[in-house]
Amino acid sequence: MDLFENDDMKLIKLLPRDGDVYYHGSILDAATSAMYLDKCISELSWEHDRAFIYGKEIVTKRQIVWYADKPVSYTYSGYTKRALVWPDFLREIKQRVESECGERFNSCLGNFYSSGEEGMSWHSDGEKDLVENGVIGALSLGGERKFSFKHRQTGESVSLTLEHGSLLVMKGSTQKNWLHSLPKTKKDVEPRVSLTFRQMRL
Repeated sequence: MDLFENDDMKLIKLLPRDGDVYYHGSILDAATSAMYLDKCISELSWEHDRAFIYGKEIVTKRQIVWYADKPVSYTYSGYTKRALVWPDFLREIKQRVESECGERFNSCLGNFYSSGEEGMSWHSDGEKDLVENGVIGALSLGGERKFSFKHRQTGESVSLTLEHGSLLVMKGSTQKNWLHSLPKTKKDVEPRVSLTFRQMRL
């Protein structure tokens, strides 16, 4: 049996204008999603993220990790991080995401949210190290969470629930015109890993 069977769910286009975001739904079966979630939590080299906000250092509850084709440096929020070498299982996941969306990726920024108390505020992924108008493929593993978009000029918002094993693809002018966030929640949700596969200027 193909571990990556898809229910041929029709793509959902989320944004009404000024960007392209597509929700592919679940691209992994339940057993494979659970297996990869366990491996991500136990085997990836997680560390708490650090950022400078209004001149003050912030250490997040959320943990991150970064992998890439080369051991290059990546700078955002005032901090420089060095990429690690792909573990075999993460390369497998990357290849599955590439096959699903028809794109190639050379890096992955992973985020680990251990509970609903951890989230991500409004931001866009427009760092200078990223390919301009490049594609980001975000695979969600674990607890279902709300994910939101907000137009920079109009304030118009769009939200959806990211399912276990699902893929969200952002491309085109999305990062220039829209912010996105993972709101915190008081609901009792399972730990979640987000693997955001990216196109860097390596």
